[in-house]
Amino acid sequence: MKFKNKLKAILGASLILSASACESYLDVNENPNNPQDAPISGLMANSTYETSLNVYREGSAVSNYVQYLASPNPASSSDTMDPLNFSNMWFNLYNVMTDLYTMNEKAETEGAFQYLGAGQVLMALNLGMTVDLFGDVPFSESFNFSTVTPAYDDDEALYANVMSLLDQGIANLNKESTSSIGDDDFIYGGDIDSWLKFAYTLKARYMIHMKGDEGYNASEVLAAAAKGFTSNDDNAQVTFFEQRFNPWAQDAIDNANLLLTGWISEQFIEALDGTSYPTVDPRLALMVGTTDDGEFIGTVNGAGRGNAPEQGARSTLVEGLYYTSRQAPLLIATFAELKFIEAEAAFETDKAAAYEAYLAGIEAHMDMLKVSSEDKNAYLSHPSVSMGAAALTIDDIFKEKYVAMFLHPETWNDARRYDYGYKNMTLPANVNPDLGGEYIRRLAYPDSEVSRNGVNVPSVSLTDRIWWDQ
Repeated sequence: MKFKNKLKAILGASLILSASACESYLDVNENPNNPQDAPISGLMANSTYETSLNVYREGSAVSNYVQYLASPNPASSSDTMDPLNFSNMWFNLYNVMTDLYTMNEKAETEGAFQYLGAGQVLMALNLGMTVDLFGDVPFSESFNFSTVTPAYDDDEALYANVMSLLDQGIANLNKESTSSIGDDDFIYGGDIDSWLKFAYTLKARYMIHMKGDEGYNASEVLAAAAKGFTSNDDNAQVTFFEQRFNPWAQDAIDNANLLLTGWISEQFIEALDGTSYPTVDPRLALMVGTTDDGEFIGTVNGAGRGNAPEQGARSTLVEGLYYTSRQAPLLIATFAELKFIEAEAAFETDKAAAYEAYLAGIEAHMDMLKVSSEDKNAYLSHPSVSMGAAALTIDDIFKEKYVAMFLHPETWNDARRYDYGYKNMTLPANVNPDLGGEYIRRLAYPDSEVSRNGVNVPSVSLTDRIWWDQ
């Protein structure tokens, strides 16, 4: 898919939506409640593009909680797990779901089943991400504009919606469609086989979240995984273009311009540099930058940079690496993630299969980062990594998945399921005292929602757990 075509599709969709709004506002003879519709293709372009940005937005919101990133300033709220206002992220999640609701209605009417199926998969993803952050959220009353104060739906019931949407999406993607997705699809360029693999991969992701629930079935997770991604070529991602940089690259550029973002947590550095584990991980140098002296030094979450005021004294995101190149892909779901899901699902009943999937997940991530064969083989042959099926532990699986999911919001779901049990992970300095010595378990509802729909907003604390985190 050509980047210029992608950009034109985005600009076209934006212009149509803007023009429609402008005409409705200026023409008093037009019904303001019946604006011109955006075309289905424009909705698809915007939804695929903005979904990838929602993954970034969520990753940026929670990367300090899992100690990928740290603030250079002491007692920063992003580190210390204070309640923060995520009104913009909430708006962006619902904006995409509103577009998808409209697109799916139009696609069903037109028999455009490729669009409908892909739209249902994207709706499942955006809804699932929203529930994973906030728990109960509005959904059933959110898109028909019958009320400006929609009721909140139960988070467990919404997860049933997520699974149903994925199943419906798979069924519709398999139907004959009146029109075909193409360059308006920023993720796969209209490749339906890839969309089907993506849907099954998401099924495996959301089912593994339910591992502690009585309805969890490991064999169903493995069955979904078997129909999911088969290589890195299947990764769900959006590749950026000259006119718009990958947002993690923009964070690295901002930091180079002394805006102080994207500093790397000491926890992450020490998980890869031989401090917390017996071997040095060759991926470290391909993921984050060094100090001016060529060293990897992290920042302690909550403590800031301490006695190192100069910028170069701590590792940060730097432009030009795999995650931070200007045209780097923004990863939505990966083959590596799926292999670690498979390893976890198989662990209790088939250690040999779990071990094979665990190693495949490491190798997939190393191949994605283009680790040299020599370095990859040296790491994989180290006894602390290749310990054999009998010695494999669930800790090994979560540790390697933690590395492979760098900057992805899915890691916060893992951290909560794992009770933040990563080796040497500790509460940040200056932690929010209202947490009572516990880790954060959910985000606070955004100020905009409390102001607009406060009568329906549930009363929760940051330590209250969403339904699958019990």
